[in-house]
Amino acid sequence: MQSLVSIITPMFNSEAFISETISSVLNQSYKNWELILIDDNSKDATLSIVQEFIKIHPNIKLLKNESNLGAAISRNKGIDSAKGDYIAFLDADDLWKPEKLEIQIACMQTENCDVCFSSYQLINEKGEALNKKVKAIPQLAYSKLLKSNYIGNLTGIYNAKVLGKIKTPDLRKRQDWLLWLSAIKKSGKRAQGMKESLAYYRVRDNSMSSNKLNLIKYNYWVYKKGLSFSTIKSVYCMLVFLKEHFFVKSKQTIAINKT
Repeated sequence: MQSLVSIITPMFNSEAFISETISSVLNQSYKNWELILIDDNSKDATLSIVQEFIKIHPNIKLLKNESNLGAAISRNKGIDSAKGDYIAFLDADDLWKPEKLEIQIACMQTENCDVCFSSYQLINEKGEALNKKVKAIPQLAYSKLLKSNYIGNLTGIYNAKVLGKIKTPDLRKRQDWLLWLSAIKKSGKRAQGMKESLAYYRVRDNSMSSNKLNLIKYNYWVYKKGLSFSTIKSVYCMLVFLKEHFFVKSKQTIAINKT
């Protein structure tokens, strides 16, 4: 019998994308899953769209926030509700390929790994291919992940039966990075990266506006607040991060042939 996978999807004003995102879960070749949608007090048609899916699919569950609480608290609410042996994440504007869960769960069981992630492709706001792929590192150690976030959250899965429920700290940005750091540290093993591209990350128009100052600020808080490093250690880690981000990690994004 297949192990249950809990999929955590926070939503906020996601009417433009949520149908396609849910459909990418429904189309999974791996069938034993529960999709936990957490609505963060949306003001558009997100809830009415989701309700139509829930009428037909009992393994889709909806949680609601009475006020806008942010992605971290919403994800944690979903994790609290999760019943699966494995926990996976999918944002409300991203997509999975049909074989995503089947390939990753099989890998985790065969390789006896607690954390798994994969390569993924980039699409624009309209869902059009940007002909770029972010390659996954085959084996990811905690020390490497500490330098920069190499796990695309839409591809990450961890074994909750082994590691317990690992939650995200309540930071405005980069909560997922801290979650994967915690998971790999608790596991004591390297995370398994799959070369196959198993998901589509939607590059939103507003996501292109983040500047280098924000890059420094948000990542500094990962070290200072998220990991409770001293100021000196946080500054040192930031220098390492900037070198890694611009000169090493950037090489993981490659052009792919048009199909």
